Amino acid sequence: MPHPPSHAASTNRLATESSPYLLQHAHNPVDWYPWGPEALERARREDKPIFLSIGYAACHWCHVMERESFENAEIARVMNRHFVCIKVDREERPDLDEIYMAAVQLLTGRGGWPMSVFLLPDLRPFFGGTYFPPEDRPGMPGFTSLLLKVAAAFQHHRAQMTTSAAQLAEAIGEAAGFQGGPGEAGHELVAGACEHLLAAFDPEHGGFGGAPKFPPSMELNLLLRRRHATADSRYLHVVERTLEGMAQGGMYDQIGGGFCRYSTDERWLVPHFEKMLYDNALLSRTYLAAFQATGKPFYAQIARETFEYVLRDLGQPGGGFASSEDADSEGEEGKFYVWTPNEVEQVLGREEGELACAWWDITRDGNFEGKNIPNVPVALAEFARGRKAEPAAVAQRLAAARAQLLTARGRRVRPGLDDKVLTSWNALMIQSLAQGAQVLGEPRWLDAAARAARFLFDQAMVGGRLRVTWRAGAAKLNAYLDEYAFLAAACLDLFEASFETAWLERAQALMRTTIEHFWDDADGTFFFTSDDHEKLIARTKAPYDGVIPSGNSEAARTLLRLAALTGDAEARARAERVLRRFTGSMAASARGFANMLGVLDFARSETLEVALVGGRGEAGMEALVRALFARYLPNKVVAWVEPGAADAAARAGQVPWLAETGRVQGKPAAYVCVGSVCRLPVTDAEEFGRGLAAAVQQHSKR
Repeated sequence: MPHPPSHAASTNRLATESSPYLLQHAHNPVDWYPWGPEALERARREDKPIFLSIGYAACHWCHVMERESFENAEIARVMNRHFVCIKVDREERPDLDEIYMAAVQLLTGRGGWPMSVFLLPDLRPFFGGTYFPPEDRPGMPGFTSLLLKVAAAFQHHRAQMTTSAAQLAEAIGEAAGFQGGPGEAGHELVAGACEHLLAAFDPEHGGFGGAPKFPPSMELNLLLRRRHATADSRYLHVVERTLEGMAQGGMYDQIGGGFCRYSTDERWLVPHFEKMLYDNALLSRTYLAAFQATGKPFYAQIARETFEYVLRDLGQPGGGFASSEDADSEGEEGKFYVWTPNEVEQVLGREEGELACAWWDITRDGNFEGKNIPNVPVALAEFARGRKAEPAAVAQRLAAARAQLLTARGRRVRPGLDDKVLTSWNALMIQSLAQGAQVLGEPRWLDAAARAARFLFDQAMVGGRLRVTWRAGAAKLNAYLDEYAFLAAACLDLFEASFETAWLERAQALMRTTIEHFWDDADGTFFFTSDDHEKLIARTKAPYDGVIPSGNSEAARTLLRLAALTGDAEARARAERVLRRFTGSMAASARGFANMLGVLDFARSETLEVALVGGRGEAGMEALVRALFARYLPNKVVAWVEPGAADAAARAGQVPWLAETGRVQGKPAAYVCVGSVCRLPVTDAEEFGRGLAAAVQQHSKR
C-alpha cells in the first residue's frame, strides 16, 4: 500500500521546505519526501527502492516533467505504490547531485536535469537517466512503463540488481577518490592548455566547439592571462570574438542586461532563457578584465549593465542575491523576453520603433517561434553609417528606446524567481561587484558587495560555521568547500577594494576553518564535504572547474593571495600541494581545469605587490587608485594604509610589507614591488601608471 501523506491531501511533505524548487512540487499527488532521515529510514524499513529526482527552480525540462508526470494522478499512484520518492534541489545539495550525476553519466554516457535515479534502500544507485516522457516515444521509454519495469526488476531480479549497484558504487567511489597524477608544472602547462583552446575555437561565432554553447568565462580568463604574459595577439582575438558574440547575441538580454545560462545554437542567438546568478557573476568579471586589457568601452558597458541587472532583479531586501530567474512565464519558455514589431512600435511609436527593430533584429518573420529574441547583428558604426547618422546620436536614441522597452516589459508576467540566497553564488557575485567598483569607479557596487557579505556573515553563519542556503529567515545545510573558498576570496576582494582590515581577518578565519574541516593531508587536496558532514556513499573532491570554479582551485588561489599579503609560508605550501596533485589532470583537460590552470599561472608568476599610502577621498590617493585598477594586472595583490589611522599598526602587522611605507613629502604614495625587486615610491598617477607598465613588461616575459 502507498504510504499515506503526512499533510493534508492538497500538499505533500515538501510544503514545509524552504527551497522554491521543492515548494513548486508541494501540490503534486506524488508522496514526495525531502532528502533526510524520514525518507531514508522508510526505504530501509519497508525495503523499497528510492526514486530520486534532482533538479532546480529555473530548469525548463524540470517543469515539463512535473507537468507531464508528477502532476499526473495515475503516474503518481504508481510512484507511491512502488517507491519512496525523494525530491532534491541540486543547488542546495550539490554533494548528492555530484554523486548521482556520476552514476547517470556512467550508466547513459550523458547527464543533465531533471535527473531521475533509482536507488537501493542502502542509497546505491542501480538505474537512472534524465527527462522521461509520460508515455513511450520512439527511442525513449515512457515514465510509466519505466517505473513498472524497475519495480518488477527490484522484486524479481534483486540479486542481479544488487551486483550492478555494487559495481556502480565502486566506480563512483573511484572517481570521487580522484586518480589524477601528481607532478611539478610550470608555465609550459598553461601554454599547452591555451594551445588546446585555440584549436577548439569557433572562429565564426566565438566560443569553443558547437551547439549547445555555455559561456566559457574561466577559459577566457586563462587566455587573457596568457596574452598578458606573452603579448600573443591570438589569445586576445579568441577572447574578444567570444565576448562580442555572446554580448551581441540573444543569450545576452539586450533590453534588461544580464546573461542567460547557455545558447542552444552555435551563434549565441537562442538561449535557454533561465538566468543564473553565478553566470552573471563570472561573466561580468570577464568583461571587466577584457576592458582592462583592451580599454574598449563596450566591455565596460556589458559589465555595467550586468551589474545593474543583478542589483535590480536579483537583489534581496536583506542584502543577498536571489539564485536565478526561470526560463518560463505563463507556461511558455522565453515569453517574457521576446518581441514582435507591433509590440515594439506600440511602446516607441513608428519612427523610434522602426529604429529599434532594425537595431535589435526584430522582424515580421521572427527568429524564435514566430517572435523575436533581440540581438545585435551589426556594429554600431556600421548601423549608423547605413542610416547616414552619427553613431553617438544613434546610441542616444537606442538607449532611450531600451529604457522604454524595459519599462514596458516590466508590466509583463515575470518569470519565477528562486529567491533563496546561496552562500557560494553570492560570494562569486560579491567578488565581481567589488572588482567592478575598483575598475569602473562605482561606489554603489562596493556598498552592495559589502552589504551582501555582511548579510552572509550575519545570517548564513551559525555557531562559527557557514550554511549553504538562506531563505525566509532561516539558514540551513552544512556548508561545502565552495562556500568557504568563495567567501574567503570575496573577503580579499573587499579588502583590496575598501582597504578595511576586517575583511582580511575574515578571509584568514574562513581559510583556517576550511583547513580544519576539509583538508586531506594524505592527498594534499580539499574534500568537497566537511569532516562532520552527513555520511554518503562517497566523499568527493569535486576537482573540476565546471560552470563555477572548483572549491579546490579557489581555495588554492586564496591561499596564494594570503601568502603574498601576509607572508604565510604554510598557506603557500598547501596551495602548492593542491597544484601538484592536479598536475596530471590539468595536462589532460584544459577546459575541465581552466580556473586551476589560472591559479597555476598565478603561482608561477612573480607577484606584483602594491602598497597605497594615504587617506581614501584624498584627490591624490584617488588618482593613484584609478591608475592601478585601470590596468589588467592579474598577478597583483593590493594593500593600503593610512598613517596615523586607528588600525594602521594592526594593518601593518597583518601585511608586513606595509611597515616600511609612508607618505612622500606629505602626499599619498604608491609603492610597487615585483618579486624581490622594489621601485621607488611615486605620488604622481601618470608616473605610477608608467611604472606599473614597465614593471610588468620587465618581469612577465615567458
